[in-house]
Amino acid sequence: MKFGLAFPYNHTRYTASWAQQAEEYGWDGVFLGDAIWCEDPIVGLAAAAAATTHLQLGTMIIPTPLRRPWKLASESIALDQLSGGRFIMGLGTGAVWMGWHGFPDAVTDNKDRATILDETIDILTLLFLGKPFDYEGRHFHLKLTQLDEIFYPPKPKHAPRLPLWVPAIWPRETSLQRAIKCDGVIVEKRSPSGTDEAVTPQDIRDIKKHVAENRPADAPFDIVINGNTAGMSPNQRQENFAQLQEAGATWWVEGLWDGTPESVPEFIRQSPPTLT
Repeated sequence: MKFGLAFPYNHTRYTASWAQQAEEYGWDGVFLGDAIWCEDPIVGLAAAAAATTHLQLGTMIIPTPLRRPWKLASESIALDQLSGGRFIMGLGTGAVWMGWHGFPDAVTDNKDRATILDETIDILTLLFLGKPFDYEGRHFHLKLTQLDEIFYPPKPKHAPRLPLWVPAIWPRETSLQRAIKCDGVIVEKRSPSGTDEAVTPQDIRDIKKHVAENRPADAPFDIVINGNTAGMSPNQRQENFAQLQEAGATWWVEGLWDGTPESVPEFIRQSPPTLT
């Protein structure tokens, strides 16, 4: 299992330095969030890419209703090239409660946002192939058969596309089916009443089994847990991570969403756990 850090919003000036420290102390990846009104994560990750050599860089997550798919493709290919193929793009429908009410033109209908996410995944997959195609969706329309290929950017380092992660609410079938079309799932869990619950090792086993039954065996797929271990003792953290790894989780991303310029470097210096 790999270990990553999700840096707090709106601290771009520190991102390169924090990423450099994370690489030095053995972390596997760093991730930045996106919202309807915040410092742009792609810009921050570009700075991190220039300051590191092997650290994975990702978004967690980009709300697709706020960005055109071809703009996302352009930005992600640039970051993929700049980082030498280290970019992972996390995509989602977006958290409407994070200020969307201040922007009345934003798409807030749940079904529309889900459709935009589905169409964005389809379009990105086609754009990354670097071949002409036409697309007729509900929200997006492309006529790349009419575009000369001299205008195409390079293909991403990863073939056939750079890795796409999307959240899925376990055990909702539709949510997980969308993730299976991608390259990884950021697992969330809800109770029948809709409250957040901790993801258990058994949940991971069930998800891993479902993925294996519905996806080609040779296609890599990440199972990502985003959480916070504040308040846990070192032994509790170690036991928790060991159980998740045994169940099949491939990433733990520590959410430092409330971190400060003082607390984030302090956590980075703790280094990730060592699991056998």
